Amino acid sequence: YYIWFLVLQTGMLGVFMALDFFLFFVFWEAMLVPMYLLIGIWGGPRKLYAAIKFFLYTLAGSVLMLLSVLFLYFYNFKQTGTYTFSIEALYQTAPKIFHDPAYGSTFAILLFVAFFLAFAIKVPMFPFHTWLPDAHVEAPTAGSVILAGVLLKMGTYGFVRFALPFFPSVVTHPKVRGWMIGLSIIGIVYGALVSLMQKDMKKLVAYSSVSHLGFCTLGIFALNPAGLSGSVLQQINHGISTGALFLIVGILYERRHTREIAEYGGISNVMPVYATITMIMFLSSMGLPLLNGFVGEFTILQGTFMENRMWAAWAVLGVILAAAYLLWLYQRVFFGTVTNPKNEKLIDLTPREILTFAPLVIAAFWIGLYP
Repeated sequence: YYIWFLVLQTGMLGVFMALDFFLFFVFWEAMLVPMYLLIGIWGGPRKLYAAIKFFLYTLAGSVLMLLSVLFLYFYNFKQTGTYTFSIEALYQTAPKIFHDPAYGSTFAILLFVAFFLAFAIKVPMFPFHTWLPDAHVEAPTAGSVILAGVLLKMGTYGFVRFALPFFPSVVTHPKVRGWMIGLSIIGIVYGALVSLMQKDMKKLVAYSSVSHLGFCTLGIFALNPAGLSGSVLQQINHGISTGALFLIVGILYERRHTREIAEYGGISNVMPVYATITMIMFLSSMGLPLLNGFVGEFTILQGTFMENRMWAAWAVLGVILAAAYLLWLYQRVFFGTVTNPKNEKLIDLTPREILTFAPLVIAAFWIGLYP
């Protein structure tokens, strides 16, 4: 378990640090294997289905990206006379494809779509999100945390690092951009509405990820400094707050071996420390001022509003719905009297568990207050 965890960490570091496109691709793909094994061996009851689905989805997107990378590699040779996978070099030549009479705008758009699919599946953007709830729900707690905290950010990182600088003329094309914004907004609202319907706590948090990552892609495709910097900050915030939410669900699951919301009620009477930390992380996830989520969401909405008021108006629904599903979940699990006798003897957080949460709570307040 820990060996695969460390291999996974190596793969993720490689993705974010590679300066060579071929190397980036190798790490991007290699990372699938440890995650597949973590879900497939140590996961829940439907672990194999979830692991295979996760693997196939990501693989399907990456194959198209590989073809695009190869095209850019040969195109770079055509332009400069050197064969290289260096990202730095491709920044110079890739944007020329759009205006190149030999290929033109249609070809550039196709290349962008290939990159878009690879990254959109990873994010995941609506309608490519269906692997996420399965993978999250079946993964072991630590797997869910790393999946939410780091793995999903590889998709948004890909957009910022490759899709935007390689194809600036495509991204600024009104039609392409309209689609990107549209999918982001659908993701925000749809993810939040589906979260409201969940009976399983972990599934609720998983769908809330779809909604929050919609904000991240919305900020990226607002294509202005506020939107982009808000998006990058929100990616960090999402890792902190959603990572913490998965830990929160995991702790309750370890004590009671069920994630059904209906099984709980009045937990704050037996686990006051746990209830307090949960409240802080819920408020951070829904974007309460003074906590990290607010700064990122506000900056994204500011950037979006500058581009188009209607986009921002639709996106704001996501914030309201987030408060709805999180507070309603909190009310059902923590408030009231303990109705289920199995919950009367629950043990509050141990010092080790409190230490796990401490850095996350500190980071949430620091990112919320410092700006």
